[in-house]
Amino acid sequence: MEINKKTLANILRRGTAEIIVEEEFIGRLKENKPLRLKMGFDPSSPDIHIGHVVGLRKLRQLQELGHKVILIVGDWTARIGDPSGQSAIRKMLSAKEVEKNAQTYMEQLFKIVDKDRTQAVYQSEWFGDFDLEKVISLSSKFTVAQFLAREDFNKRYKEGKPIAITELLYPLLQAYDSVAIHSDVEFGGTDQKFNLLVGRDLQIMEGQAPQQCFLVPLLVGTDGNQKMSKSLGNAIGINDSPNDQYGKIMSLRDELIVTYFDLLTDLENNEVNEIDLAIKSESVNPIDLKKHLALEIVKQFHDAKAAEEAKAKFERVVQRGEAPEEMEPVNLKTLHYTSLSHMLVAVNLVTSVSEAKRLISQGAVEVNGSKIPADYALENLQVGDILKAGRRRFIQFIDVQ
Repeated sequence: MEINKKTLANILRRGTAEIIVEEEFIGRLKENKPLRLKMGFDPSSPDIHIGHVVGLRKLRQLQELGHKVILIVGDWTARIGDPSGQSAIRKMLSAKEVEKNAQTYMEQLFKIVDKDRTQAVYQSEWFGDFDLEKVISLSSKFTVAQFLAREDFNKRYKEGKPIAITELLYPLLQAYDSVAIHSDVEFGGTDQKFNLLVGRDLQIMEGQAPQQCFLVPLLVGTDGNQKMSKSLGNAIGINDSPNDQYGKIMSLRDELIVTYFDLLTDLENNEVNEIDLAIKSESVNPIDLKKHLALEIVKQFHDAKAAEEAKAKFERVVQRGEAPEEMEPVNLKTLHYTSLSHMLVAVNLVTSVSEAKRLISQGAVEVNGSKIPADYALENLQVGDILKAGRRRFIQFIDVQ
């Protein structure tokens, strides 16, 4: 498909951090031949989050121009764990853990990319019979000095922190993926720059045309500080419920609104610019913009009806402080806990005792609308009482014989 100037500008500038080498990439696009677009995912956890969507949306954009996506399921590299941006050795996963996680990945990925224009491959297709001779041959092509020049390795080395040999192998295995599939363009976050460049270099060594490296921005998580990550607890999952997705978007810091609109929605560039100007001039309430953003994102992964229902529930429960129409019932007779914090974990209102203690200290735990202290006597709870933790989490106690 012939590419026009507006489409090209959108590909090059929106949701793009850096392209290596941009002129070569433009030249390949203008050849009007299908390109093999590579993106790899390590199923090191069972779910992906909307931080991954930034790159996936770029792939979808290029698919619509006739290019083909090669999704690599890193069933080998996931066992090592990508060391990019890490400050310590990553826990190695078993093959069984990786296989289980991979089963949920494809369903989630195809919520964004076009399944009919995507080829999914597993690394085990080429690494399954990789013998020692091939490993030694591959590792001989790069030096330790080259790898220690990578920022995260260099930092750990200078601080005297351990770097496992397996971690040094990770970029090599990812690079070989590019050789195995004859990648034309590889996509990844800015923290993947080193790995993508190793792939480019290895292709040249193997007599292939070097891939272009397409780097996308890292999405900041709901904490407003660090990149989105499940392990940091600041992620919005693709499989999260509409209510959770909507509520998490509404909890974002105001300074992230424009970035999220830019990277995660189909709003035209001029609309995004208008939102940016409105925030800077304080001519609009940021809450209204976040509601718009939350609707756009929930619609992507669910549908318009679910998005509107999530909005209505948020306004009723969070903004007006009303209890939701439906709450998780908890049998009062099953509660045998001596502390409020442990009980909050047991009924799934929080994920940890530390989170429970934090909410209690902030006065964010209530029974029937009244704040309760850490030493609240649990025997005072009665059938029908409504327990609230934070702004959006409720349960109601029932009596089941």
